[in-house]
Amino acid sequence: MKTRSLTTVAALGLSAIGLSGCMTAHIEQSRHTLTGVGDGDAIVILARSYHNGNFTENDFIDCVDKNLSKGDSGLTVIPDGEFRDAFYPWFEPRTAPRSPNDLPKLLADEQVAAKFADTGVRYIIWIEGSTEALEGGGSISCSVGPGAGGCFGLMWWEKDSDYEAAIWDMKRVASAGMVATDVNGMSIMPAVVIPVPLIAPTQNTACKRLSDQLRMFLVEGVS
Repeated sequence: MKTRSLTTVAALGLSAIGLSGCMTAHIEQSRHTLTGVGDGDAIVILARSYHNGNFTENDFIDCVDKNLSKGDSGLTVIPDGEFRDAFYPWFEPRTAPRSPNDLPKLLADEQVAAKFADTGVRYIIWIEGSTEALEGGGSISCSVGPGAGGCFGLMWWEKDSDYEAAIWDMKRVASAGMVATDVNGMSIMPAVVIPVPLIAPTQNTACKRLSDQLRMFLVEGVS
């Protein structure tokens, strides 16, 4: 059963707190089908970097894995490496399906279909994107003199963490939709005698927001 496509966009301002820099977050969601996670259903999260040449950091994939699986309401997440080993060679870079349109052909292989049944993988989530350093500027100078010394000045730099997760429903053999987040942050390091870095944790924030949105996306429907 397909539902009407929905898109939700939210722009959130995150003010500097403690020793954090300033950040803004943008969230987008598009739904193609109803979803739900039943008993025995498992999820696998894979980096889709080899499809387009971009590098999605392994620690970001691990972060989403941990966020989705933790807590009393944690989902069953099969680690990337364990999944690829179990499904070798069907999910290697040269043989992995490129889109949901390739799934019927993949599942036509009885051995592959049996492995999906055995592992209980209901959703495959492909994540692509990365954290990139943007522009920066400023300078800090330090000096040492008889009985005194210190650093003075100001430096700043900007980072952007942009990630998109495509959700494939292996039971319906179709795309369930997508969730994306883009977190932009400016870190600053003022120096009045001692440099004090005020870091904007864009990647960690993007991980938490994407994980929260994925959890809501997967459990809010009825399969």
